[in-house]
Amino acid sequence: MNQKKFFGNRTIACALSLVCCLLWGSAFPCIKIGYNLLSISSDDTAAQILFAGLRFSLAGILTVIIGSIGARCALVPKKTSWGMVAKLCLAQTVFQYFFFYVGLANTTSVKSSIIKGTGTFISILIACFIFRQEKFTLPKLLGCTLGFGGILLINLPAGGVDGGFKATGEGFILLANVAGAVSTSLIKNYSVKENPVAMSGWQFFCGGLILAAAGLLMGGKIEHFPLRGILMIIYLACVSACAYSLWGLLLKHNRLSEIAVYGFMTPVFGVLLSALLMSESRQALSLRYLGALALVCLGIYIVNRFKGGAKEEKCA
Repeated sequence: MNQKKFFGNRTIACALSLVCCLLWGSAFPCIKIGYNLLSISSDDTAAQILFAGLRFSLAGILTVIIGSIGARCALVPKKTSWGMVAKLCLAQTVFQYFFFYVGLANTTSVKSSIIKGTGTFISILIACFIFRQEKFTLPKLLGCTLGFGGILLINLPAGGVDGGFKATGEGFILLANVAGAVSTSLIKNYSVKENPVAMSGWQFFCGGLILAAAGLLMGGKIEHFPLRGILMIIYLACVSACAYSLWGLLLKHNRLSEIAVYGFMTPVFGVLLSALLMSESRQALSLRYLGALALVCLGIYIVNRFKGGAKEEKCA
């Protein structure tokens, strides 16, 4: 089975998309745990950025090495592709994760998971109305509404989420969503011209260096590197290397909306794992959680079931 048939297969695409979302969902609590293990305080922005730089630099190295072994040749972008790598680097790694890491430190993992849920809707809106990669249809609107409704449902119980909004907390998570949405459309466009695994690896490596340098220039220091802290950085690097490489291949061989809508599962997994690992939400395993999961799954089904004809491939 060639790559197009493999990643374009509906069942395989569904399974791999869920794997990506599970990995990304695990990052919400694991980043906070990593802060604790490395003695990084919630107000130490510089050290948080340095932490992100170390993670993504390592993710880039792992992606390039593993991808090169799989391809049996060195994964190096073509000379004409470095401009694409630079743009992707800024959107996907530098801007998205600068705002995400700082924002996550200034709010709870559960609230971050919920706000992050808007990223899927933003991705589809940007793909349709800015990059004009698809038409925005009623099934997409309905699917996204149901999906986001499921994310909100998880935290309807009293005490699940407070009503506060902090610019450097929830506001930064929203900005991270916009940067991530732009990067999703860029990956969709660029993967036609360049190996998405190669782009993912090199943009992570370059973006990680930029974040690490920014953290150091801001005075960031990580003085304690216990074994558990090092292992957490390695795990988070593997999350990025595996999830984004798979996501890029899925976007290459499927419509963006059909894959992006699975992103609603990321905050669902994030809430569940935050509850299990950090005890931030007692409601994660309740009937509300199951109801939220049902709404998200229904939204995913609607977007993928009612695809429309070939005319929907591009916006008018």
